[in-house]
Amino acid sequence: MDELVALLDSAGEVCGSAPRSVMRRDNLRHAATGVLVRNPAGEIYVHRRTPTKDVYPARYDFMAGGVVAAGEDPYDAVVRELAEELGITGVSLEKLPEGDYADDFTNYRAYLYACTWDGPIHHQPEEVDWGTWMSPAELVERLNDPAWPFVPDTTALLGQLVRSLAAS
Repeated sequence: MDELVALLDSAGEVCGSAPRSVMRRDNLRHAATGVLVRNPAGEIYVHRRTPTKDVYPARYDFMAGGVVAAGEDPYDAVVRELAEELGITGVSLEKLPEGDYADDFTNYRAYLYACTWDGPIHHQPEEVDWGTWMSPAELVERLNDPAWPFVPDTTALLGQLVRSLAAS
């Protein structure tokens, strides 16, 4: 079944909903969540998206998250997505500044968070096919390496934060 996604107006207010397939096809502005996952050593969890993802397939990412369903609170969506994608539950989430991202493939308001996790990671096989912990400096090296194609939205939304973590 095609899930219903919350649509947003230019001010970031919910203005309706649409099936996910229509949102993707027409590149409609929607709400999405993202979480930067770090371990107690300060490393960041980096994963590769499966080749079957509907946007940016088979690219590397350092944010877990996804679209906000129609009628769903963004905080509830981030908790759900973190559990679904990486198997992380019961963690405290630190709110980061919201951001907006748009390109030819997606257009959304991002509700961003960070968390610290020291437990096991369990990938959702439909969404994640590989992952590892990297220091901020190692992640910045990978971001600068064309052999590591990262999703452009996470890089735009959280890349500066990662670079500042690597510099400190």
